[in-house]
Amino acid sequence: MALFHVARYAGPEAAGAEAEADGRARALLERLQCRARERQLQKQPPQQAPEEAAQGAPAAGKRRRRPRRTRRREGGREPGSTPAPPNKRQKTDDEDEDEGAESGEETPAESSVGAEAAGSPQGRGGPPPEEASRPLTHSLVLGGFGRSKVPKVQPFLPVWLAQPSCIGKNVTEGLVPIEDIPAVHPDLQKKLRAQGISSYFPVQAAVIPALLESTANGFLVSRGGYRPSDLCVSAPTGSGKTLAFVIPVVQALLHRAVCQVRALVVLPTKELAQQVSKVFNVYTDATPLRVALITGQKSLAKEQESLVQKTADGFRCLADIMVATPGRLVDHVDQTPGFSLQHLRFLIIDEADRMIDSMHQSWLPRVVAAAFPSEGPKVPCALLQRTQPRVVTAASMCCPQMPLQKLLFSATLTQNPEKLQQLSLYQPRLFSTGSVYRAPSDPGIDVDGDSGGKYTFPIGLTHHYVPCSLRFKPLVVLHLILEMNFSRVLCFTNSRENSHRLFLLVQAFGGVTVAEFSSRYGPGQRKSILKQFEQGKIQLLISTDATARGIDVQGVQLVVNYDAPQYLRTYVHRVGRTARAGKSGQAFTLLLKVQERRFLRMLEEGGVPGLERHDTPSELLQPLVPRYEEALSLLEKAIKEERKQKAA
Repeated sequence: MALFHVARYAGPEAAGAEAEADGRARALLERLQCRARERQLQKQPPQQAPEEAAQGAPAAGKRRRRPRRTRRREGGREPGSTPAPPNKRQKTDDEDEDEGAESGEETPAESSVGAEAAGSPQGRGGPPPEEASRPLTHSLVLGGFGRSKVPKVQPFLPVWLAQPSCIGKNVTEGLVPIEDIPAVHPDLQKKLRAQGISSYFPVQAAVIPALLESTANGFLVSRGGYRPSDLCVSAPTGSGKTLAFVIPVVQALLHRAVCQVRALVVLPTKELAQQVSKVFNVYTDATPLRVALITGQKSLAKEQESLVQKTADGFRCLADIMVATPGRLVDHVDQTPGFSLQHLRFLIIDEADRMIDSMHQSWLPRVVAAAFPSEGPKVPCALLQRTQPRVVTAASMCCPQMPLQKLLFSATLTQNPEKLQQLSLYQPRLFSTGSVYRAPSDPGIDVDGDSGGKYTFPIGLTHHYVPCSLRFKPLVVLHLILEMNFSRVLCFTNSRENSHRLFLLVQAFGGVTVAEFSSRYGPGQRKSILKQFEQGKIQLLISTDATARGIDVQGVQLVVNYDAPQYLRTYVHRVGRTARAGKSGQAFTLLLKVQERRFLRMLEEGGVPGLERHDTPSELLQPLVPRYEEALSLLEKAIKEERKQKAA
């Protein structure tokens, strides 16, 4: 019974402690309520005369000097009485009197007195006033709503991402003469000089020796029999990334004996694949190496004829280096008889960030599965057998095999380890022109989870934005072209429809030779348009983002973003069509008023240097308005005729 009694009923000490805590909480609550009433009354005009207020003050003083009563022991219980449950408290006659005195309207002084009376030991059975005035250790303190900047969550990066090999940002500085890298083959050095190249850019001077070192003992077996590290290169547009992998790949394959596909370059667009294939053809000229371009511009049967040849005892490969787009590459892996990637040595992924976004096509697993077939040779120690890479052990190193090295290149290479993990990189090494990505414990480091920090832009590029209205956006473009008098201007829009309408409007306006570059035209027509643009026959080329990726158009002096890009990565590649190879260029972006805030914040986070505002006063646009109004009417007629033709 004693145990049951202790478990069910608290002792006198516990009852007194609970009553004391309850009294302090009530006193604090009523003090806050009284202060609120005081503030409310202070805002209202006084309703009583000064004499009445003077008479009320002594009354309040008298009430404040009420004699203190002795605190009852054990939470207000008389000695010898039966203990009550702790959650029930008997109400005394003194409390009834106090409550009756507090029920009426009070002045501010009386309100504060009422709060003290409520918290007094005779009124609530709580602690004395000096104890009630102490701050509660476990009570919620109101106030303290000052704003503080929340620190940004900093990810933990792998060592190879946190500590890259830094490259110079300025391509005009830190040039390395060709003679300073003697590992490059003399024949390739002669071809470089024949192309007018006497020095390597910083990216090329850093990447070429690293690749040549991994092929120092030939391409069949890597250095020491170990698998070479994969390389990732993040450098600005126009910094010479293409030549950084063309030279070492060509040199590594110069002494091959049998023609097999040993280098595969995968690119996102057909135009970019044509450009890379052209560079390979320049440096494989007068060599036994053969380059095949697989982009779908020809029929599948024609491309098969350039890849394999049927013989009496099987098939013979006709290409050493293959430049392809991912969709067409998968078609040949599945449908071309005799096509094999079992001897693949280099897998080069250009514009790697966009290729990672297209991983849903599953082109990379198909390529790796073709390079390492599940059905291996029957003889366990067959020469140069290819098996899936395993953990490096003494047993796995007893039979060396030709490795597969992956090379990634991009101006906006992602720093997100989760995305890079899809590529299954082996001990990767990063070459970057950005800042060193230190650990999150380092003070003052602000690391972006996807971009790994700010992007790097060409040194000679100047950035501008032009506030304008929707109606006069085409007029602002015409004003910029006519005012600056550039011979080659590249204008980007966000859709094929916008490109076509702007093309028709500028054509109707007159005075500017204009052309359209979009998916409305076939590959042959787009190639011809680019050629005319490079030759200066076309002054303004209006394009979608089809030419924003890697296309090296010589002599582009001005880039105009007619439609503001939605993503920073798109902006980087658009403006990267100018100021290439150390030259200067300008980029203008037309912004509506609702777009300014978001766009400027995006560029600020991306590290765009020296963004300038360029205003176009209405006085400068006024002389062009009559011709512009006529062009708008002609545009409306042209669109109606096109709709009639489609309906017919």
